[in-house]
Parts: sequence; structure tokens; C-alpha cells
Amino acid sequence: MDERPPLVTPAFALVWVLTFLTFFAAFQLFPTVPLRLMELGASRAESGWFMTVFTTGSAFGALLTGPLGDRLGQRRMVICSALGFAGFVGTYGLLDNRIWFYALALPHGLVWSGLLTATMAALGGVLPAARRADGLALYGLASPGGVIFGPLVGLALFQRFGLAPLGLGMAALFALLGAMGLVLPRDNPHRERRSPFQKPERIMLLPCAVLFATALGYGALGTYTAQEALQQSFPPILGIPTASAFLSCMAIGMVAMRIVMTRIGFGTHPVRRLPAMIAASAVGLALLAVLPGGAGRHILSGLAYGAGYSMVHTLVSTWVLDAVHEDRRGAAFGATLFAFDLGIGLGSAGIGSIIGHLGFRPGWAFAASAAVLAWPLARRLAR
Repeated sequence: MDERPPLVTPAFALVWVLTFLTFFAAFQLFPTVPLRLMELGASRAESGWFMTVFTTGSAFGALLTGPLGDRLGQRRMVICSALGFAGFVGTYGLLDNRIWFYALALPHGLVWSGLLTATMAALGGVLPAARRADGLALYGLASPGGVIFGPLVGLALFQRFGLAPLGLGMAALFALLGAMGLVLPRDNPHRERRSPFQKPERIMLLPCAVLFATALGYGALGTYTAQEALQQSFPPILGIPTASAFLSCMAIGMVAMRIVMTRIGFGTHPVRRLPAMIAASAVGLALLAVLPGGAGRHILSGLAYGAGYSMVHTLVSTWVLDAVHEDRRGAAFGATLFAFDLGIGLGSAGIGSIIGHLGFRPGWAFAASAAVLAWPLARRLAR
């Protein structure tokens, strides 16, 4: 008789749906705004700066929004952040000067950080301690599910209607997310006086370093894989457009690996599987750089990269939940988001510059080299 506590509770299902819709909407935005910037006169290299500025706001904002969620309550943070996100994405569709995109990207990133840190911290409160790795693996299907369909829908709508209708649709979706946040369990905010900024605990340095190094290679994928496909006119496969082939197949690889892991289990020390996942993601980026062809290359490399990348956040988050007290989890996840988004921003700017001057394949080769840097750090964390 299985006496383990259940994973799929109403609270867990609500957090799962919130996360799915968050990534479904956000990954309509991330590939399309750079295309809109190019319509407004930006160069290919410059179009990546939107994600650089956005993730800079998210990175430094996470150091504030994480502890702020601990103090004010994660439910309030989810609601306010979702409504703020709705305002930003609705505004993008009305802009005809690319300078305003960069100006809004910084505070927009801060709002994004609040949504992500609050959701992850709320998840820690609904997962049974004995099944955290299993729960995070199941929860981890939400974000790649959104990534599978978000770019496909976003690019199709952008090419047909432009950014304005797409932005209004995303604004309505994030307003719905804010309303859904009202159904989350009520907060029990901490009343003691705390600084809104808290230095991360020393034990967080190593997991943050792993995520930073991982993000350096990941940073340019959301912007430049779609641009490569569009520039080289990848043909449809079975009537399905392939502009988002890498991102969609990356998400499919993520889902497939999570299904495999839920069946074979994580063992008593889940983080020991982290180095193998990091290695698989590096292989996927290397394939993107060296394989011949177009759409097929994106499909194969996306599947390989997604299979490895899929478990990186899950395994690091499991380690954090085990190592950090529940009253400090918002700050802890803020630190991990800071590290990851800082890596995304630097990776997007650096790899984007390489792509703009040397072409796509040298950029992907640099991304693969950056991903390799995470492997020795993962080995150390797994000890």
C-alpha cells in the first residue's frame, strides 16, 4: 500500500497552470519583440539587446522581489506582478520607437522576477517534503509546455497581424493570471522588520554559479534561433512552420526527459544527476553549431539541448528547498534568478554580437563553450 503523500493537490494544480500560462505568454513575446525592433531599424546584433536589458532588470530585481515576497506574501506578489506584466506587454504593441522598448524592458524585467520568485516560493509550500524531487519534475512540465506552444503561436500571429494585436492578447492573458492568483492560499506575511534587500546566504553561491554558467549558453536561443530560421527560410515540415523549431523541440526534449525521470526516479540525492544533464545540454548546443542543414539541425539540437537543460533548474531547486529554511526561500530563489538572468543578459549580448559580426554558427559554438563551463561547477555541487 502506497502511503506517500499525494502530489497533485488543488493548490499544486493551480501553481502548475499559473506557470504554464506564464511561459506560454512570455515565449510569444521573447521571439517577436526582436523582430519588431528590426522592423523599426535595429540591426540583428542590436535586436538582442531587448533581452539583455529585460534580464538585467529581472536579475537585479530578483534580489528585491524575492525577499519582498517573503515579507509581504507570495500570493500578493503573484497578483501584482501578473497585472504589472499585463500593462507592459499591452504597451509594447503601441510603440513605434525602439528606444521605448529598451526603456520599458528594465522595469518589465523586475516585474517578471517578482512573478517567477513568488511562484517558485509558493510551490515550496504545497509540495510534501518527502517528494520534492518528484513534485518538481512534474511541476517542471508546465514551463516547457508553455515554451512548446508559445513561440509557435506568437510567431504565427506576429507574421499575420503584427505586434499590436499580439500584445493586447498577451495583456489579457496576464490579467487572467492575476485573477487566478486570487485563488491561491492566503498569505501569512512575516511581520518582523526586514530590509527589502538581503544578501544571499553563502551556501547559495555554488548553485547560483551553476545557473549563471548554464545561462550564458542559453541566453541567445530565444532571440536568434528564430531569426536564423527566418533568414534562411527554413521550409515547413508536414505543413508546420519551422521558425520556432528549435524552441519547440527544446521544450519537447524537456518534457520527454521529465517523463523519463519520473519513471526511473531520482534516488536519495537527486543533485548527483546534475553533471550529466549539463553535459547533455552542451552537446545540444554543439550540434546546433556543427550539424549540416537547417530545420533538421534545429530539431535534433533542440531535442538534445532540451533533454539536458530540462532538469537543471529542477535539480538545483530541489537542492535549494532542502538546504534553505522556508522563511528564506523567496530570497534564495531570488538569488538563483539573479544569477540565471544575469547570465542570460550577458550571453544574449555577447553571443548576439558574435552572430551579428561573424554569423550564426560561430555564435552557437561560443554558446556551447559557455555551457561547458557549468560542468565542473555541477560536479562540485553534486558531491
